[in-house]
Amino acid sequence: MANTNKRISAYEIIGIPLIGEGVAMLLCIAPSLLFNDGTWWQMAISSLSATIAGALLILLGHRADKSKREKKLLDTQLSFISVTVVWLALSFFGTLPFVIGSHADSFSDAFFETMSGLTSTGATIFSNVEALPPSLLLWRSLMQWLGGFGIILLVLAIVPSLGMNKFSLYTAEASNADNTGKTTTSVRTTVQRTLFVYVSLTIVFIGLLLLSGMKLWDAINLTFANISTGGFSIYSDSIARFTPLQQYILATIMFFGGINFALLYNIFTFRWSQIKNKLDQFSFYLFVLVAACLFVVVALHYNGGYAWNESLRYGIVQTISVLTTTGSVIADTNLWWTPILFLFLILSLCGGMAGSTTGGIKIMRVLILFRNALNTLTNKLHPNAYNPVRLNGVPVSGDLITNVMVTFVVFAFTLLIGLLALMMCGVDATEALGAVFGCATSYGPGLGASGGFGCYADFPTMAKWVCSFLMLLGRLECLTVYLLIVPAFWRR
Repeated sequence: MANTNKRISAYEIIGIPLIGEGVAMLLCIAPSLLFNDGTWWQMAISSLSATIAGALLILLGHRADKSKREKKLLDTQLSFISVTVVWLALSFFGTLPFVIGSHADSFSDAFFETMSGLTSTGATIFSNVEALPPSLLLWRSLMQWLGGFGIILLVLAIVPSLGMNKFSLYTAEASNADNTGKTTTSVRTTVQRTLFVYVSLTIVFIGLLLLSGMKLWDAINLTFANISTGGFSIYSDSIARFTPLQQYILATIMFFGGINFALLYNIFTFRWSQIKNKLDQFSFYLFVLVAACLFVVVALHYNGGYAWNESLRYGIVQTISVLTTTGSVIADTNLWWTPILFLFLILSLCGGMAGSTTGGIKIMRVLILFRNALNTLTNKLHPNAYNPVRLNGVPVSGDLITNVMVTFVVFAFTLLIGLLALMMCGVDATEALGAVFGCATSYGPGLGASGGFGCYADFPTMAKWVCSFLMLLGRLECLTVYLLIVPAFWRR
């Protein structure tokens, strides 16, 4: 009898998502035929290429002698390598719809757009999005919907058995997962539950947008882009053209995209005993959001000259978009008061809750950093007192605090090096600052030409590659990629 728990190879871990990407491309043929844009064959060739590549890798994985490789690589090593390669492979094949039809000016532009889509960043090189055929518009939205949840997480949810440590794969891609609450739930069950919430919210919000009077085509694309906190729009003015009601619904989509999906599952299934494990994080998420909204609303009224109703709508919608690193834009933010733009950089760095689709360092880590700093100051006054950092009433382990501090330092280091690299590529300092935050935090829009309703089309080619790498680093929270260049990682 065959061993159903046979260890899966790295080839198969890469091949399975590639086949999934090919199937997703195949779905984009439907709008091509419906709107008669003439690009169905381009999507068909792209789909076939990704599917064949994935099938060949799976076949190679089945035939490969894994015994030697298993002796050389641990599950954790294989996981970090596979996750990084998967994202690069999907980004490479994801460029095909842009390249085959010459919709992008260069491969660099196509790779930038694809990496931005899969990492749910939302930065774009297209100044006139409406000029793209419907098949490409759906592909951009679908990339964000898939990448927002997580490519490897989708594999964990669908594939029954990998024959290896699923937790190592899970943490390699979703290192932002909130593991502060004790649970006996398996990794696959956890991922399946969050996928259920993700799909359910997608369907519900498409329905709400339809009820608000939005067209089905717009509702599908915008829900995909905003529940994934990606921010790609099918219009050059992002979400500015929609009615106030529709903009508030879109803001609600972003808000839910920024919440821990395990928490949402527990709320929807009335598992009240499990909710308390994430109340501190959720409360802080709400506090930061409300405080930031109040500041922006008041500032827009008194410094921007907007009426109170406009200030309220612009302030709430745009602030939610920034904190959740969605990147949907309701107005030309380049014209807003400079302190507001500086606040937006800070908010995008914070991000939403751990275990959500947002980027940044996550609000849970910000809360732990804040409480650790406060406790350090308190301990200076009372050195003999027992005053641990607590989360949800439970003392936080020293290992977790160290992990949070290391993540923050590495992220800050990445921002500084990225800023220097972009300026060396010839990008203006202000533009470079906005681009580094926009790409590394997955927010998308930057400052200046790349901010507001702008794009990254005029960036030098090398700067686009730097930004693409920053997107990958931000999506995998830096450590997954950086570990590959640490010599100790390759020792058993």
